[in-house]
Amino acid sequence: MAQREQLQRSMGLTSALTTVMGTVIGGGIFFKTATLASSTMSPSLLLLIWLLAGFLTIAGGLCLAEIATAIPEAGGAVNYIEIAYGKLPSFLLGWAQVLIYYPANIAALSIVFATQLISLLGWSTGLVIPVALITAFSLTGLNLLGARLGSLVQNLTLIIKLIPILIIIIFGLLNPQAQHLQMWPVQPGGHSSWLTALNGGLLAAMFAYDGWISVGNMAGEMRNPRKHLPIAIIGGLGLTTLVYILINLAFLKALPIGQLAGNATAAADSAKIILGTFGGRLVTVGILVSVYGAINGYTMTGMRVAYAMGVNNTIPFAHQFRKTTRHTKVPLLASLVQLIVATVMIFMGNFDFLTDMLVFVMWIFNTMIFGAVFILRRKYPLLPRPYRVLGYPWIPLIAIIGGAFIVISTLFTQFNLAALGITMTLLGIPCYYWQQRHHREQNE
Repeated sequence: MAQREQLQRSMGLTSALTTVMGTVIGGGIFFKTATLASSTMSPSLLLLIWLLAGFLTIAGGLCLAEIATAIPEAGGAVNYIEIAYGKLPSFLLGWAQVLIYYPANIAALSIVFATQLISLLGWSTGLVIPVALITAFSLTGLNLLGARLGSLVQNLTLIIKLIPILIIIIFGLLNPQAQHLQMWPVQPGGHSSWLTALNGGLLAAMFAYDGWISVGNMAGEMRNPRKHLPIAIIGGLGLTTLVYILINLAFLKALPIGQLAGNATAAADSAKIILGTFGGRLVTVGILVSVYGAINGYTMTGMRVAYAMGVNNTIPFAHQFRKTTRHTKVPLLASLVQLIVATVMIFMGNFDFLTDMLVFVMWIFNTMIFGAVFILRRKYPLLPRPYRVLGYPWIPLIAIIGGAFIVISTLFTQFNLAALGITMTLLGIPCYYWQQRHHREQNE
């Protein structure tokens, strides 16, 4: 298997650690506590699920790191799936990213941004969808003005998003009027079963850890990946897990779990309890900036996935998806298709439905990537591997078992959601064969 030109190796350990944390920590942490609270109705189980999700994310990151260092090529996960499983599964991952992953993220976060803004300003809840649409449209328009402007927004919000997290943790844990938490026994409360609680909780938590799959992309740019990559992944994702547990502990100390469950403004309400009305409003503004930046990131990245598939002639109407705006050279049709799908999703689903569906679909492919560690070692035993996954074969097996649990349990507990996600993904199969035939006819 031929390898392409290596990337410049200039990234040290500190940069790698901050890159991991900056990539993973996003807007989801502010809003998924409400979902976990609804699923578990138990402070101890809620915190345990955040810990389990962090451990699973670390295992997945270590698996991905071996593949990324062995195949330091552009394309990331789509490329790994193609080499391990073939062109059709690779296309379906790209298709699912274009049709589900990025639009659903944009739609879900636009809904939650609108919900928080309306709560902050005291507007009518009937304005959620219009404000969400304005949010999604504004960021697509912003990115059509050029990649530099989109990147500037991303860099500013990357810094700002850490401020409300640190404030809530510090003042929340020092709150003298904190709620008493019963941490034992660890079991679901209310009428939830263990299966329902774990499935719903892990789907919610994995959305907050979303972005971990990008950590492998930096492998080709590290000066010493064999030594520093496992430290960066374990350290960066471990610190992220600690941050998530601490902020959830602060939320639980501020409000009883019954008031957190299903509360779309749980983070803002907790901030008001911790810091008072004015302080809570300031933190809410910080949360809004963080979410706006997260939507911008998905908007900016997502349109380039469809564009890349157009360049590679792997998507129907590829020549149209290759087109960019005249002056700013931003993918035009890709950005418009992404916005149209996100708009439909804003009307069709709520925050949790959309995020659960994208996590379910993406974890089908994530689990395949974990399995690719075994497949690639067998198919290409002589392939240079600057980093080999720690604890092989146990860490990849743990990652596969965790991923399989997320996928299979969702089929049992949320069948309609799973069926919709699978159907949307499998719609790519006729599109793949149509494009293959069209491409052959063009070359004859």
